[in-house]
Amino acid sequence: MELCAPDLIEACILAGGLSSRMGRDKSHLRLGQRTLMGHIEKTAQLLGFKVRSIRRDSVERCGPMGGIATALESSRADCVLFLACDMPFVSEEFLRKMIKTLRRQDRAVFAAQNSRVGFPLLLRRDACLPIVLEQIERKDLSLRKLAKVLRARMLKPSRGQRENLANINTPEDLAAARKHRLK
Repeated sequence: MELCAPDLIEACILAGGLSSRMGRDKSHLRLGQRTLMGHIEKTAQLLGFKVRSIRRDSVERCGPMGGIATALESSRADCVLFLACDMPFVSEEFLRKMIKTLRRQDRAVFAAQNSRVGFPLLLRRDACLPIVLEQIERKDLSLRKLAKVLRARMLKPSRGQRENLANINTPEDLAAARKHRLK
C-alpha cells in the first residue's frame, strides 16, 4: 500500500449522534467564539484537505460506526481522517502526527489514551470499508474491536497533548471546557 498523499486525504467530521447525555445537538453548542463543530472544522481546514460533515448515517443506530461507514462509502479519497464534533481541542499538530504515523503496511491509525481507543482515527478507505460493513452486519459496533480487527497502529498523545482527546458529552463536560477555555 502506498502512503496517503496529502491530496488524497479527506477529513470527515462525525456529527450525527443522538447527543443523549447532553440533551441537545452537541455540534451547535458554543465554546467561546465558535460552536463545537466550528472548532473542529477550523482545525481540519488548517490541514488543507477537503473537509465535510457527516450528519446522517447510511446505517442508522450504529453509533460512530454508522458515520464511518457512510463516509467511507461516499468518499473518493484514499484515506479518510475521522474527527468527532465533540472534540474541540484536537490540534493540527496531533492530526499531522497521526497522518505521519500511518505506514505503508497499515490500514488504520487510532488515537489511544489509557485503555480508550477512538477518535481521531485515520482509515484507508478500500482496505477498511468491507471490514467496517462486516462489523456493522455482526452488530459489533465497538471502535476498540474495529481497531483490533484492522490491526491498527495506535497513536498516544504526549503529556502536553492529552487535552487533544477530551470530548464533551455532558453539560458538566461543557462547563469544564468553558472554564478551561477561559484560562
